Amino acid sequence: MTRMIAIAAAVIVVAALGATYLMTMGSAPEDRFAQCRASNVAGGVAQIGGPFELVSETGETVTDAQVIDQPALIYFGYTFCPDVCPLDSARNAEAVDLLEEKGQIVKPVFISIDPARDTPEVLAEWTDYLHPRLLGLTGSEEQVRAASRAYRTYYQAHPPKEGEEAFYLVDHSTMSYLTLPEHGFVEFFRRDATPEQVAERVQCFIDAAK
Repeated sequence: MTRMIAIAAAVIVVAALGATYLMTMGSAPEDRFAQCRASNVAGGVAQIGGPFELVSETGETVTDAQVIDQPALIYFGYTFCPDVCPLDSARNAEAVDLLEEKGQIVKPVFISIDPARDTPEVLAEWTDYLHPRLLGLTGSEEQVRAASRAYRTYYQAHPPKEGEEAFYLVDHSTMSYLTLPEHGFVEFFRRDATPEQVAERVQCFIDAAK
């Protein structure tokens, strides 16, 4: 009799735990973008992105809300970069054009991590060459560092050689970040993603956000 009571009690406990698990799973927020994701962020996507204040290539101070007023593809680099930045930015520009051909407008954004050399005027000339809608952003060292921290990017300037102070290089991360109004950061793209792959995944996120 005692054994039967113990078994019955165990069954009740297991059932209760199962019900609690189902209730917890049922109440967990659903990831509306799960079918679009091809990357994982430690701690979740909420760990990346956030408020920033920078200076646009036209000399105006802008906030993240003004920049991400439509789907945006954000890249951190610098205009004196000899190869990586132009190639990555050109890839993003091509992806943006592919999306525009389908009627979807995505804003390409280039945030300089070299504010000492990348003045608004320098950025304007560089971005105009790459894409007519590419928005260049710079700012003070503090503003740029804050934006970099928000997006968990890395950059470090090499000490310039004596007599060549204007020709230093900057090591930096090379991810491109997709951000959506009302959602913020949702996905990043590595350098090996093709324009077609970027455009396809961006379209998936935009469709899922509707």
